[in-house]
Amino acid sequence: MIKITTADKSHIDTIVNFQAKMAWQTEELELDTVTVTKGVTAVFEDPAKGTYYVAKDGDRVIACLLTTPEWSEWRNGTVLWIQSVFVEEDYRKQGIFRQMYSYLKEMVMAEENLMGLRLYVEKTNLRAQKVYESIGMNGDHYQFFEWMKHF
Repeated sequence: MIKITTADKSHIDTIVNFQAKMAWQTEELELDTVTVTKGVTAVFEDPAKGTYYVAKDGDRVIACLLTTPEWSEWRNGTVLWIQSVFVEEDYRKQGIFRQMYSYLKEMVMAEENLMGLRLYVEKTNLRAQKVYESIGMNGDHYQFFEWMKHF
């Protein structure tokens, strides 16, 4: 049975490993482990940055995601952005993300100050887009733009 739970510091190495795998699988990008470890650790040291969640099959962590808060003055509440989603390959296409999403959605429904969930997806990641549509999310309202400083 899969269990979704809030991650703790004991999960840092696993989350770092998952992020490295995701970057390589999605963009063939090799991440600097020291930088990613500092970034993941920073979330645990400052909860205002976000919260990691993990999916476990028994004692094995098989998936993770990060939520980060965004204040919405229009809604007078917080919208959670879902980021850094990773599911181990042998657990993909088994509804693990759907379970994690349902866990978060139930949390948002139960907490008065939480207004909704958002995420972004690469335009070419059609498989992920189909998953997000199948769970009731839509991309009707916004298009995502960014500028990032390059290292």
